[in-house]
Amino acid sequence: MKKTMMILMTVFAVASVAAAGVSVGDMAPDFTLTDTTGREVSLSDYSGKVVVLEWLNPDCPFVQRHYKAGTMKKLASAYAGKGVVWLTINSTHYMDEKANAGFAKDQALDVPILVDADGKVGKIYGATTTPHMFVIDANGVVVYQGAIDDDPRGSKGEGATNYVAAALDETLAGKKVSTAETQPYGCSVKYKS
Repeated sequence: MKKTMMILMTVFAVASVAAAGVSVGDMAPDFTLTDTTGREVSLSDYSGKVVVLEWLNPDCPFVQRHYKAGTMKKLASAYAGKGVVWLTINSTHYMDEKANAGFAKDQALDVPILVDADGKVGKIYGATTTPHMFVIDANGVVVYQGAIDDDPRGSKGEGATNYVAAALDETLAGKKVSTAETQPYGCSVKYKS
């Protein structure tokens, strides 16, 4: 009985750690995913650059609201000129390259959508919602993770605090991110299981 309890406790502890994902201050785990054109993209391709990871599901009303408002596209465009790389990852188990390519075309996206239908990368990072945002500094360290902003209901408009923009501004200025972690909001990531 004791041996069975020990095994169950060990399995639970390992599962809890695996579900936790990365934390602020951790080195960002490298990954390689395929974009909607079939090109392989690795995080390590952008070594020495600041990178934003955005978890996406086009079916999620929160994602739809942000794309209708242009939140992600405006941010990606504004910071591209400052050398920031924006990678969008879709860990939705039923979204393939074709579905992602259709969304990218409809939204006229200038950033790649990386297909993670098996959910491996999402689970490594601990992405729980769409959107769920991560900012990685030029040294490869996670300096922010959480919500895009402080406006889950979409009622603040221009008065919302954009956590990702603030994290990018501070990171690019060589400062420590003052709000390094927030609670992400949105739809749950639709992992395969």
